[in-house]
Amino acid sequence: MSTTIEKSGIKLNQEDSVFDIYADEWGPEKIVYIYEPRCGLRGIVVIDNSSIGPAIGGIRMTPTVNTQEVFRLARAMTWKNALAGIPHGGGKSGIIADPRKLTPEKKETLIRQFARGIETLNQYIPGPDMGTDETSMAWVRDEIRRSVGLSSVLGGIPLDQVGATGFGLAVCAEIAQEFAGIKLNGATVSIQGFGNVGQHAARYLTHPKRGAVVVSATDLAGTVYNPDGLDVEVLCQLMKNGQKITEYDAPGTKILERHGFIDLPVDIFVPAAQPDVITEENAHQLKCKLMLQGANIPCTTHAESILHERGIICVPDFVANAGGVICGSVEYHGGTKTAAFQEIEEKMKENTHIVLKKASSEKLKPREAALELAKERVREAMSYRRAN
Repeated sequence: MSTTIEKSGIKLNQEDSVFDIYADEWGPEKIVYIYEPRCGLRGIVVIDNSSIGPAIGGIRMTPTVNTQEVFRLARAMTWKNALAGIPHGGGKSGIIADPRKLTPEKKETLIRQFARGIETLNQYIPGPDMGTDETSMAWVRDEIRRSVGLSSVLGGIPLDQVGATGFGLAVCAEIAQEFAGIKLNGATVSIQGFGNVGQHAARYLTHPKRGAVVVSATDLAGTVYNPDGLDVEVLCQLMKNGQKITEYDAPGTKILERHGFIDLPVDIFVPAAQPDVITEENAHQLKCKLMLQGANIPCTTHAESILHERGIICVPDFVANAGGVICGSVEYHGGTKTAAFQEIEEKMKENTHIVLKKASSEKLKPREAALELAKERVREAMSYRRAN
């Protein structure tokens, strides 16, 4: 495995260094820094492994994104795409900017310039991620004719609108309930990060077909908690109106601080926001039986070990939140929304069951079991490639 590093001489973040990344047998194949001083663009692309096919992974736009984070996300996409059984490798990219502080015109300028910067990276297919959406992907497509997560007007399957990742999480819960010793119908749910993934996860989990009850929801403003259940549609409408989740007002509801979710007694916990929310410092406080990782890398390795020792089933990100990339793959290959949801349901059910059964029978952490399966698939694909 050879690694290509393309640098522009720019210092991307104060503590960000490409030399913190160590290539192994899996990758990364390429790390590219994109810098355009005239518009203030600072970007990072990591193509981790493309042995199965061109890498698919989102463009993340946050003020703190750095090389290490993008690499970790790209590696997670390698395993996610392999385990999902789609013909794509893993990659990811980041734009260092705060989308909340950008004018629409400034954001469009950055996205379009970034797209031009990745035009020759044919082994990378971008999609939406934190801070980017279907409009962003439309700008990318306009520049380089290559993206997923497009609006239906452009022939795409808009991930945020249809809620592919949230749907996949709900399907995952259907299988995981057996291994966690709970019944999904009537199970209490806490969702940390009530954005696009969290909102759709809430909707699909509380659908009459599954019957779960969302009792806690969190965003940057704080946590709302009601042991008798929250009205998911009211919460979603607040977010749509640009209001704070803490403006939710119903009898019996408590407004807690931002990290107030951590010790609430629930059956299912869904972290659906930023990386490393659950760490070895707070993993002991969680009071759930099942964690479905809706966000990418929301839980550290040490934290997962603690949860495993406590008997909490922790379905890793590249298993639980694969619905979005499965949908993106179907879109890229010309499929429909109906076909995408059928494939999400089929693959999520099969993969969740295989991983959790292997973990249970071999006494492994779910992440260990999932990694073994994913690595087998990537290793086989790599064996077919020409040696350098």
